[in-house]
Amino acid sequence: MQMDDYITGVVLGEMPVEFDAEALKAQAVVARTYTYKRSTTGQKHGGGAVCTDFACCQGYCSVEEYLQQGGTKASVNKVSFAVSATSGQILTYQGAVIEATYFSCSGGRTEDALAVWGSYIPYLQAVDSPGEEAAVHYTDTVWFTKNEFADCLGINPKAAPNTWFGNVTYTDGGGVATMEIAGRIFQGTQLRQKLNLRSTAFTVKTDGNDICITTKGFGHRVGMSQYGAEAMAVSGSSYEQILAHYYPGTELKTHTQN
Repeated sequence: MQMDDYITGVVLGEMPVEFDAEALKAQAVVARTYTYKRSTTGQKHGGGAVCTDFACCQGYCSVEEYLQQGGTKASVNKVSFAVSATSGQILTYQGAVIEATYFSCSGGRTEDALAVWGSYIPYLQAVDSPGEEAAVHYTDTVWFTKNEFADCLGINPKAAPNTWFGNVTYTDGGGVATMEIAGRIFQGTQLRQKLNLRSTAFTVKTDGNDICITTKGFGHRVGMSQYGAEAMAVSGSSYEQILAHYYPGTELKTHTQN
């Protein structure tokens, strides 16, 4: 498959086609960069560099599948134009292809890679991401019973929930770095996984024997926010400006091999 044919399917699978053309172009560049990086760092999936599981690699929807699901040719043409307008373009940092991570929505500020994956990456730093309020998962609220919460974390449920929560530290991106619960220290990333939360940017309150958690954003929050890219595009930013904002210090270069 030619690279741009694949990237068209990724954009169709990853970003709403109603988004501004500049946001779609930004998505095309980061998807291409991600793909190129994976194709040069070993075959993660047997004979293939990437899979079509958005939770693992990147979402993908073929043009045929998109049309069968009710999509229009006009929308396909819009995405195809965004891909062709950026054909071959990838993001680099000091000459090397970057880890072009992206996600749905940050809740107002992205996260740095160090806070999520434990590795300092100079172009994956926390930046403001305003204008995301239209995102479906800008905020979410989930409730746990006392026993449900205790089971998820492996803590003793005998004490009242309002006595469980102690000191909290935060990351530069506004996520929970650590939280003391029932005398134990949990990492924010641990809590997101164990409690199946949308993000690590969350607050906790108790109501009797129930625990309420409100999250902001959806995803690991490292790299480009798709809804943030849309907000920037609607405000007049070009895709180059969007990419420079979410991946500071990077350069756009054209890679000719498809």
